Amino acid sequence: MSLAEIQFQVLTDKDLEQVLELDRICFGGLWSLDSYKREIESPNSYLLIITVNTHSGTKVIGFGCFWAILEEAHITILAIHPDFQGQGLGSLLLENLLKEAVNRKLERATLEVGENNTKAINLYQKFGFKEAGRRKKYYKKTGEDALIFWKSIRENT
Repeated sequence: MSLAEIQFQVLTDKDLEQVLELDRICFGGLWSLDSYKREIESPNSYLLIITVNTHSGTKVIGFGCFWAILEEAHITILAIHPDFQGQGLGSLLLENLLKEAVNRKLERATLEVGENNTKAINLYQKFGFKEAGRRKKYYKKTGEDALIFWKSIRENT
């Protein structure tokens, strides 16, 4: 797969089933169908998907979302299908989310990440996110703490 084969687009109803399946694969079903529908309808939500064309049609291989809250982009979810990880797609997805946040004149980005999710932590640190705190036992299934990450995203920063 080359970068020319992938496309970024805002999530629409037609790709909901594929996003739900990818959510199940990556997170065990973190969000419901209704949750994704609310994201599509909300003007404060930006949910971007990555697709690739295959012999059987267009396949969703990644997605990410942020909520615009006051001057902040709160990144709520970021996923790349396991078969496509390690190819820089997570970086491209995060870069596109942050570009949209800047376009919306947001000033900073925040997110929570599991303390043991080293791949994600490395990605966020590569983009300049810094640890700003910790939420004890945030993830109910595992009891794992969440690290709170923060980054300024002003255009001149």
